[in-house]
Amino acid sequence: MEPPLPELPEVETVRRGLAPVMEGRLIAQADVRRPDLRWPLPEGMAARLTGQRVLRLRRRSKYILADLSSGETLIVHLGMSGRMLISVPDGVRAAPGIFFHTHPAPEKHDHVVLDMEDGTRITFNDARRFGAMDLVATAECDSHKMLAGLGPEPLGNAFSESYLVARLKDRATPIKSALLDQRTVAGLGNIYVCETLFRAGISPTRAAGRIAAARVAGLVPIIRKVLTEAIEAGGSSLRDYRQAGGELGYFQHAFRVYGREGGACTTPGCDGTVQRLVQSGRSSFYCARCQR
Repeated sequence: MEPPLPELPEVETVRRGLAPVMEGRLIAQADVRRPDLRWPLPEGMAARLTGQRVLRLRRRSKYILADLSSGETLIVHLGMSGRMLISVPDGVRAAPGIFFHTHPAPEKHDHVVLDMEDGTRITFNDARRFGAMDLVATAECDSHKMLAGLGPEPLGNAFSESYLVARLKDRATPIKSALLDQRTVAGLGNIYVCETLFRAGISPTRAAGRIAAARVAGLVPIIRKVLTEAIEAGGSSLRDYRQAGGELGYFQHAFRVYGREGGACTTPGCDGTVQRLVQSGRSSFYCARCQR
């Protein structure tokens, strides 16, 4: 089975972990230890980050965006194995109840290190180097090549029942592929589309345009519920993913179909088993008996 990429819940969990130690704080020193990740890093990146205050930390789709006092935004994509880990000099944060690891010895794959004004360190570690970082004028963020063309956020107001029905009307592509299309909805990935379609009782192979409008509309609250539950659980830890404090997520223990090939269907009264098929190079997990 192909390795999963961090999806919206994992990225949002990392953003929430970073926000208390980055928002409103000055980057005292930035250390960029290689010229590239998946693509070349921006020219003069260390100098452009050093001395800047992080005004806001936000998320767009599967990207973390740090708006800086310079008028630029640092765009971060975790890729397959990227981690943004927090450490402190003495292992204790001043914020009540928040504790982090002490600064570890530098590791081979620590590619970008941000030392904040209070001694907190943010380390971007990426063994496979499929992650990406860029700096762009904040006012031009939405038109950046990594963000342009993205659909609405699934937890935002623009992602509505009427929007999804109109977007999928008459589309011949399978519903699984349609929901993975980032132009349709931003941030959904393979894990959470599988889980959503199982809860909705819709086969991943059904043509999107041949599903009744009421059933398509019903996907919207299910998508929001699945994502919200995953965020509350700290995301899903499969292979490399860790939260910003180094903890594992645990939504993987609540998977109903993803990764459960051959297991019994969890729908009450269903005697089917979870099957796997490959669609556009991605594994789809589903129950053929109760997903139609």
